[in-house]
Amino acid sequence: MSEEKKGFFRKLVSGLSKTRDNIVSGIDSIFSGFSSIDEDFYEEIEETLIMGDIGVNTTDKIIENLKIKVKENKIKEPSECKELLISSIKEQMRLGENAYEFENRKSIVLVIGVNGVGKTTSVGKLAGQLKGQGKKVVMAAADTFRAAAIEQLTEWSNRAGVDIIAQQEGSDPAAVIYDAIAASKSRKADVLLCDTAGRLHNKKNLMEELKKIDRIIEKEYSDAYRENLVVLDGTTGQNALVQARQFMECTDITGIILTKLDGTAKGGIAIAIQSELGIPVKYIGIGEQIDDLQKFNEDEFVDALFDVSK
Repeated sequence: MSEEKKGFFRKLVSGLSKTRDNIVSGIDSIFSGFSSIDEDFYEEIEETLIMGDIGVNTTDKIIENLKIKVKENKIKEPSECKELLISSIKEQMRLGENAYEFENRKSIVLVIGVNGVGKTTSVGKLAGQLKGQGKKVVMAAADTFRAAAIEQLTEWSNRAGVDIIAQQEGSDPAAVIYDAIAASKSRKADVLLCDTAGRLHNKKNLMEELKKIDRIIEKEYSDAYRENLVVLDGTTGQNALVQARQFMECTDITGIILTKLDGTAKGGIAIAIQSELGIPVKYIGIGEQIDDLQKFNEDEFVDALFDVSK
């Protein structure tokens, strides 16, 4: 593992400490407190996982998987179940390779999310990382409804050293996307990153807005690879799952950015999202710095959650 990766893993271990206290300490006491593997043993594990925001459906799948593994491996001692539990959790999170195809193609990335989840910041961090890979990036400030969003994204464009296309607050978001596509073409950009509004409290407007943006992209930039990322706040636990489902009704979501995992007791939501929605968590955020947004790796995440030393 590279030094940068090790640094991020250590931050992840530290950031997930509250979730770990919530889940792992409870599970460890179950493993040491039970003398035999019976229904009570499984029920205790189930309750602990649900309390850690892993969710009922995902927990059911994990427990079923664990029971099969225990039987197949003829395990008799509860203390021997920990490794099996960890591998059962990892299996719930595997959706094949998490695709980052947009990095290798001429692409347009819509980033969607409600106010306060770290959406604009995530766009800025992503721009900085792509620029660091040698990509030519253009950002579109299409969240025109939040007063500070355009200003905030402009600040990120300066920090990351990438171009930004913006209009006045209250402008038509689709018009901003139209201008940004024209700029991306003329500047031969590799990636167009679009910060969009996510007004779930008025879902009809949001749906209409996204449809209009879709039509513009289809007409003006149909040869670009499409990626739609929804940003969710890890501290909100099951509410993040509800939000993701609502956004899925509005547009075709291809990936999740899960932010604010540092210091939350609800980090188990990353497991629930992948398992229940069938949409990959592509990035996780654990801090304010540009490199505190990283590609998601389910093995590293679960190892950090259980503090499995590298």
